[in-house]
Amino acid sequence: MRFIETVSVITGAGSGIGEATAIRLAKEGSKVILVGRTEKKLNNVANKIDLNHPNAAEVFAADVTLEKDVFTLAEYIEKNHGSLHVVINSAGGSATSKIRDITVEEWDQIFALNLRSVFLVSKILGNLMTKSLDNEKYKKDRAIINVASLSGYKAGAQIPHYSASKAAVINFTRALANEFAAFGIRVNSVSPGFVETPLIEEGMKNQRFIESLKRNTALRRAGRPEEIANVISFMASPEASYMTGSDVLVDGGWLVT
Repeated sequence: MRFIETVSVITGAGSGIGEATAIRLAKEGSKVILVGRTEKKLNNVANKIDLNHPNAAEVFAADVTLEKDVFTLAEYIEKNHGSLHVVINSAGGSATSKIRDITVEEWDQIFALNLRSVFLVSKILGNLMTKSLDNEKYKKDRAIINVASLSGYKAGAQIPHYSASKAAVINFTRALANEFAAFGIRVNSVSPGFVETPLIEEGMKNQRFIESLKRNTALRRAGRPEEIANVISFMASPEASYMTGSDVLVDGGWLVT
């Protein structure tokens, strides 16, 4: 129960790693605010959480690539909870294309999903996190965790915009950690490898893809969202109190094969 009496925001909470992380944080005592664009998906996750942890989950539909939506989210949190302790930037997306074929609009869309969202949420909710630091009622460990990717280390085939944006997330995390350390807010990132989420759902139906994944991953399988959530929950917890500006690679041994 590492997150008793804390408030956590999880973006991209409607599925995959975001969903698994929200479930994990709620299980450990946090009030979780589920953020995403599709309210139906968020409600499904909230219902799962409420089965075992009544009233632990709240739903807030928002597009975190839009500044006005993130400001509205911050106002909601301040009005209803007064403070914020944990932010998980899990929202993101990808598309396949060769560099020569990518349009400017496609490039900007992927960077908005993966990088601008992290910037806006970290900036605006980060300001909210700093506002109540002097209030003894809210004195708890505070952390921001950004979900990057293995592709930020090794560019994937035909996902140059995704790879570039995730590499930027890793470096932005370091810059953010340096600036927010003055407020006692820790900032780290996690870089998952291939994980069974909607992002690789189609690939997991292809036997050639599965065999290639096994051949190139030391542990010979894809990861599960819960395994990434385990790492994120540690990084967000007081147990990681001397950890900031780090990226944790959770790739099943892809880079060592």
